[in-house]
Amino acid sequence: MESHTIKGVEQVGNMDIYFEYDRIDDSLPTLVLLHGFLSSSFSFRKLVPYLIKEYNVISIDLPPFGQSGKDYRYTYSFRNIANSVVMFLEGKDIRKFSTIGHSMGGQISLQLIKSYPHLVDHAILLAGSGYQPSYSEKMKMVSYLPFFSFGIKRYLQKSGIEKNLKNVVHDPAMIDDEMRQGYLGPFIKKHDIFRALGRMLRDKEVDLLKEDLSDIHTPCLLIWGRHDRVVPLNIGQRLHEDLPNSKLVVLEESGHLLPEEKPEEVYQLIKGFIGVATPTTHEYIAEIHEYIAEIHE
Repeated sequence: MESHTIKGVEQVGNMDIYFEYDRIDDSLPTLVLLHGFLSSSFSFRKLVPYLIKEYNVISIDLPPFGQSGKDYRYTYSFRNIANSVVMFLEGKDIRKFSTIGHSMGGQISLQLIKSYPHLVDHAILLAGSGYQPSYSEKMKMVSYLPFFSFGIKRYLQKSGIEKNLKNVVHDPAMIDDEMRQGYLGPFIKKHDIFRALGRMLRDKEVDLLKEDLSDIHTPCLLIWGRHDRVVPLNIGQRLHEDLPNSKLVVLEESGHLLPEEKPEEVYQLIKGFIGVATPTTHEYIAEIHEYIAEIHE
């Protein structure tokens, strides 16, 4: 079976959502990929080629990141971003799916299955963030000042793409020009993202607490890098304790950017966790349907 890739932008409410949809067969499970903070669907570029062998795959640029909109009027809370994801999927007539959330995308996945448990079959959290408070009232007030977005831009420029990438991978030798450009590009081309980041700071709510997580019964696979410096392993261990239907797997010789560092291992773990109907099964079912149709003719 071959996939048919659709790339485009859909308007959801007052926000433009960029997506990449690899559609193989409607009878196969659909995976929805949600990236991390300051990232985009680019971060799944090495994982997607494995996944589309056996799944329908939708990668979404979460606002205000990547090629999605950066409208200042949008509410950038994780809960509202999760709502926008569901509205986007409803527009594609997708009513059942599993999520793969990396870092911040993991927390948005949790927000999503908390609010819409009937829609999500499985959740895979790749170093998913958790237990972070909202920002202080003082910081929120400062974010209204005219120079704040300029300050964010200057901070990111000063810290540098190289330093940031070295912080998220275990082996810095894997950093190449394609990776540098893929993560830096959206910030060079889209200057309005810095104003949206200020709004996101104000809109961020408290991450789901222990009592919220204990009510989530969706099967969750937690995959962590042993050397993650951004969302350390102890966060994964806490989530594993608080999510009643979860499994934790730790990958050695890896850091935070698991979809880039360990795409094949992540794919195998996802496949083992979700399962997939084999092509032979689908071909057999198709033959039965053709046979029945011939009888009725």
